[in-house]
Amino acid sequence: MISDRDEDGAPAKAEGGRKASSARGMARLAAVQALYQMDVARTGARAVIEEFTLHRFRGEAEKVHYDKTDEDFFKALVLGVVEKQRDIDPLVGAHLASGWRLARIDSILRAILRAAAFELQERRDVPVKVIINEYVDIAHAFFGGEEPRVVNGILDAIARAIRSGEIKDRVHG
Repeated sequence: MISDRDEDGAPAKAEGGRKASSARGMARLAAVQALYQMDVARTGARAVIEEFTLHRFRGEAEKVHYDKTDEDFFKALVLGVVEKQRDIDPLVGAHLASGWRLARIDSILRAILRAAAFELQERRDVPVKVIINEYVDIAHAFFGGEEPRVVNGILDAIARAIRSGEIKDRVHG
C-alpha cells in the first residue's frame, strides 16, 4: 500500500489487514454496489440512490456499517459515473488487456473500474494514490484471485494517462 492513512486521516489498516472504514471509503464501497445493482437489475440511478439512502444507510447491512457513509459523496459518485459514462467507458476500455472489452468483464469489476476512473478523471481534490488504494481494497473485498492486481494495473495506467503530473515513479508497487 502507498499510505498508512486514508484521505480522512484515519489509519489505513484495520483488523485482519483490511482498510479501516472511512466515510468516503464506505461511500465508495456503496457506490460500487449501487453501480453493480444498476448494471445487473437495469435499475436507474435515482431509484438505487433512494434505496441505499432509505434502507442501507440507516443501520447495519451485510456486516458493514453504512450509517458512517458520506452520503453526499456516494450520490456524487453514482450520479457522476452515470453522467460521465460515455467518457469513462472508452477510457477504461483503452487500458484493458488486448482483445478485452469492458462489456465482457465481470459486473463488479466493471463497477469498480468505472467508479475509480470517474474519480481519477473528475475528482482532482482526491490524490491518485488514495483512489487507487481504495478501489484495490474494494476489489480485495469481492475477489480472491487476480482481480485486485488487474484493478491496480488498469488504474495505474489510467492515472498515468490523465494525471501524470501527480505520479513521480510508481503509484503502487
